[in-house]
Amino acid sequence: MLRNSVGEMMAKSFVHPYIPNSIPKIKKDMMKQIGIQNIEELYADVPRKFRLKKKLNLPNFMSEHEVKRFIETLLSKNVTSQEMPTFLGAGCWPHYVPAVVEEIIQRTELLTSYTPYQPEISQGMLQVLFEYQSMICEITGMEVANSSMYDWASALGEAVRMAARLTKRTEALIPTIIHPERAKTLQTYSDPVGIHIHSVDYDSETGQLDIEDLKTKISKNTAAVYIENPTYLGFVEAQVKEIAEEAKDHESKFIVGVDPTSLGVLKPPSEYGADIVIGEGQPLGIPMNYGGPFLGIFACRDDMRMIRQMPGSIVGMTTTMDETKRGFCNALQTRQQHIRREKATSNICTNEALCAVAAAVYLASLGPKGLKELGETIISKTQYAMRLLSEIRGIKTPVFKSPHFKEFTVNFDDTGKTIKEIHEKLLQRRIHGGKKIVEEFPELGETALYCTTEVHSKDDIDFLSNALEKIIGEDES
Repeated sequence: MLRNSVGEMMAKSFVHPYIPNSIPKIKKDMMKQIGIQNIEELYADVPRKFRLKKKLNLPNFMSEHEVKRFIETLLSKNVTSQEMPTFLGAGCWPHYVPAVVEEIIQRTELLTSYTPYQPEISQGMLQVLFEYQSMICEITGMEVANSSMYDWASALGEAVRMAARLTKRTEALIPTIIHPERAKTLQTYSDPVGIHIHSVDYDSETGQLDIEDLKTKISKNTAAVYIENPTYLGFVEAQVKEIAEEAKDHESKFIVGVDPTSLGVLKPPSEYGADIVIGEGQPLGIPMNYGGPFLGIFACRDDMRMIRQMPGSIVGMTTTMDETKRGFCNALQTRQQHIRREKATSNICTNEALCAVAAAVYLASLGPKGLKELGETIISKTQYAMRLLSEIRGIKTPVFKSPHFKEFTVNFDDTGKTIKEIHEKLLQRRIHGGKKIVEEFPELGETALYCTTEVHSKDDIDFLSNALEKIIGEDES
């Protein structure tokens, strides 16, 4: 009873011990300083129909111990990818994170470091980020990389805007087969600056980009042609040179999106004419954690005009004035928003620095040979899974007749069951199936996107195959 009374009293005039702004006098002074009479004025731009018209029904305050027990109770309901085989990828993939990665990023000089603007006290972090950039350049074949972006989607938005600034053009071409959330992020980046995004069709049999459709849609106003290799649906784009030539013929920038784990077995984008390379660094030593965190890869050719239009921070290496010692610092900072404000090339200033550190440690641990072996392992697991599942009556996999890496499409049209039914029954057997893509690509029918990586054992894949065979044959008598 006492606790409820205290809770009600505190709710009416609560001053938080760690939030100075909750003190009435300070709050009043702040409102006076910015010229408002009440807090509601801060939300003037939010339409009234979207505002909550009642007080939040929040529970009473809990002690630290009570909060801990409450959260542990919620977490106990989850089943992690360590407890059941997970064949879900689609942008966030299950990969093995070596112990050395977790050990190094837990060091306080790296874990607590922020954007290293002051080189005299940030040499350690700056050197690690320089090494990250160097390894990204090595695997992509490009000459310059920044010290990371937020994720693949934001890197795509920035790359298209960069191409538009360089070419003074207002259109960009992207494949129809692309992660829909990535496409929406690109639209969000493009709309405010007047860049129009157009999709290029694909061949219904192979999934490959329709070159004839590309030729029809590309024009003198095309700032960039973007492809992904491997694609969102897992197949390898085989016409990269033809696409690159088409872009060059129209003086458009050629942007390539990659999964870095494929670069140990596939040609680096530099070898088929890429101007800008982007991608997702999450597979490089960054664990899955409720859809994040991610790491955007961004690299380009050694062209100073391009580099000056590049988003994000670039760490450079130099020497002391007497040339006796190496030193590291942020380079070409006049591009960035902390100096140029609204005239900056991008508002990316803070970045995924700790994730970049993890990627640097991961790549250094694997080395070129290890990255190649990783890619070969993933390919072999993918091929085995596709072959095994294709032997199940009613299943077609892959949907497209093209080589696949890590991810592949599985069609259930001829099984007489929906993906929703199949997925729920897989979960009952403690298997997490692939991503349902019926809404994304309705023309593909009852299709899901499955993924296999180095963490999937032969037993895992056999377990999935046996489960699917039983689920599909359940109603037969």
